[in-house]
Amino acid sequence: MWRLNKVHHKAGRPGDSVEELKLKRREHEKALRQARRDRQLVSKRLLLNDDEDQSEVTMDTNSGEQDVVAVLQKLHHSGPERDTHLKALSKALRDPSAQLTFIKQENSMHLLVGLLTGSDATCRLQASTKFTELCLYTLGNLCPDSIVKEKLLAQGIVPALASCLENQRHNLAVVEAVGFTLSQLLQANDAAEKIIPMVLASSLPSHLLSVLTPDPKFGLGPAIECAWCIHYLTCSMKDHRVLLAQGALLQCSSLLVSLGGAVAEGNKEEGMELLICPLLRCVGNLLSSCPLTDLSAQMGDVRIVVALCALLQAFLLTQPALARESAWVLNNLTAHSRALCSALLTLNLVPGLIQLLPFSQGINTMILRVLANIAHNKKDFCVHLAHRGLLSALCATLKMADQEMVTLSMDVIFMLVVSSPQVAEEFVKQGGLSLLEATQYNSEGEIRQRATHLLEHHLLS
Repeated sequence: MWRLNKVHHKAGRPGDSVEELKLKRREHEKALRQARRDRQLVSKRLLLNDDEDQSEVTMDTNSGEQDVVAVLQKLHHSGPERDTHLKALSKALRDPSAQLTFIKQENSMHLLVGLLTGSDATCRLQASTKFTELCLYTLGNLCPDSIVKEKLLAQGIVPALASCLENQRHNLAVVEAVGFTLSQLLQANDAAEKIIPMVLASSLPSHLLSVLTPDPKFGLGPAIECAWCIHYLTCSMKDHRVLLAQGALLQCSSLLVSLGGAVAEGNKEEGMELLICPLLRCVGNLLSSCPLTDLSAQMGDVRIVVALCALLQAFLLTQPALARESAWVLNNLTAHSRALCSALLTLNLVPGLIQLLPFSQGINTMILRVLANIAHNKKDFCVHLAHRGLLSALCATLKMADQEMVTLSMDVIFMLVVSSPQVAEEFVKQGGLSLLEATQYNSEGEIRQRATHLLEHHLLS
């Protein structure tokens, strides 16, 4: 009843079109992620320079495009100098013009896959640790160009990325680079038609999900990139059965439980929000396709609601958008599960939610939907909500200028007062009658009708 109609991603403000919301979200994500990527790539290249034997590399990188073409031709032939040519190409690709030249060369991706999967162990190691990482970030930055994207798809970029993840799953730097490149591909306008079916048919989803365990030594980077990939898959699809069958909901929710516990203990590692955000969106969207009979097995135990409440409280002031995402997932969860509604009551999490009703930016409306989900599930739940202070909070929300909040408040009041005569009496004692009488003069006709119905049929009769 109270679940959002569409959960590809949570609704924005009235008047915002879907395309406008997508554009704003992608611009924000691109700025955050590209800043990280630029800093990280420079850092990695400086470290890698230390073990390069400069005497072996005689190519003048200032010659750019011609050098890339020449070295590519040499790399197509095996020989003792292949390692030297690979180092030279890796160095030349620091030049943006050389990067584009490399991508446009015929079979450039085929060459990369051959280096990763061929029999030459020395070149395969060199490609994995240096050339591949730089090339993957280059590919990721060039993917938004439609011409480059079509060429990459034709040359087998999706199976190449799957091969990278499969063969280099223990090299977290390469895993992170693969995740970044794939996430750029999945943001294409035609991804749902051209790219996502190829990704789902490959081994990529299972490998991406296996990375959703941050490494204490390497950091959050690989998990962040792979989580964004799963998010782009879920928000571009209506049927999530393939991902559900591979345990995507359980994996994402389990990691959220761990992160929520860490945040509750005061651990807010830098960049953690870049992991929490896509995980929240994945869980919220996957819930739309999860059969109710499978929800318990897919979600694990009730610790997920504890984690979501912890995230709500932790990011309420510093990251309100993230708090709103947490409330959205909590709404979708409680719309599906009576057990999770009960958990919010038995774990005494409801008072903390009620305290959030004065907050704006869409947080209070989502919290009120969560409380409505609880009330809608069982009459006893309504009595428990009243005992935890919801009636006085609803008296306050009835006075708000936000018409959606007023409408939702009256719907919850209706469920509470019809659940028990004692609850109705308590509402009257707290001044509910005068508030509803004043609401009969609201500018919105629907609100006036609801107020009149409550008064005449449930409180004055």
